[in-house]
Amino acid sequence: MRGGSRLTAVRQPLTLTIVQQAFERASEPVPSDGTDESPPPLPLRDPQALLERTLAARNPRHDLWVFGYASLIWRPEFHAAEQRPARVHGFHRALQMRSRLNRGTPERPGLVFALVPGGSCAGMVYRIERDRVEAELQRLWVREMPNGVYDPRWLACRTADGAVTALAFTLSRRSPNYTGELDEDALITILRHARGRYGSTLDYLVETARCLHQRGIRDAAIERHVALLRRHGLLS
Repeated sequence: MRGGSRLTAVRQPLTLTIVQQAFERASEPVPSDGTDESPPPLPLRDPQALLERTLAARNPRHDLWVFGYASLIWRPEFHAAEQRPARVHGFHRALQMRSRLNRGTPERPGLVFALVPGGSCAGMVYRIERDRVEAELQRLWVREMPNGVYDPRWLACRTADGAVTALAFTLSRRSPNYTGELDEDALITILRHARGRYGSTLDYLVETARCLHQRGIRDAAIERHVALLRRHGLLS
């Protein structure tokens, strides 16, 4: 598989799993110096319950498809038997979700892309074979859903080889982690300074833009972000 690493699937029961352990870590209070003026994060939803609900909604006789629209394209970290370019309608990719851990801190939140209602989004779909679904999905949940912020949805995805229904991680506009449109000064400040456990918001944006370009995926909003970076000397 291009761009991904193969991981050995380890089956675990759906109780007391690595998902719950991640939830417990995410639930621990994070010290703050009071300088973060953004809204507090959503009250944590139990990601284990969301995982079980998602698994219950799928047909266990079928393989599972996952829709990637940002870092899941350039760093999927799960084993997929197949991948295809795909487009979903009704949601679009937007750099409008606060990140207080992966790409920022509670004191200086960063940003990550989210799948927000409206428009359409080109990305990739990945097929996970049915006998690997439980283990691979638990691994994916630890990465994407440690605090239950996303709303997992089953979305219709159009591909050149036919339509598939794929799991996607979406964000409600009612979420306190949703920023809406940011003005240029606010966005540039975040891109200059926000950094979390996986690196900076700037690096995340540049890598997403590079990866989409390599796959021939056009995104007008990302192209505007890249032009903004160049105007401010953040990208050569």
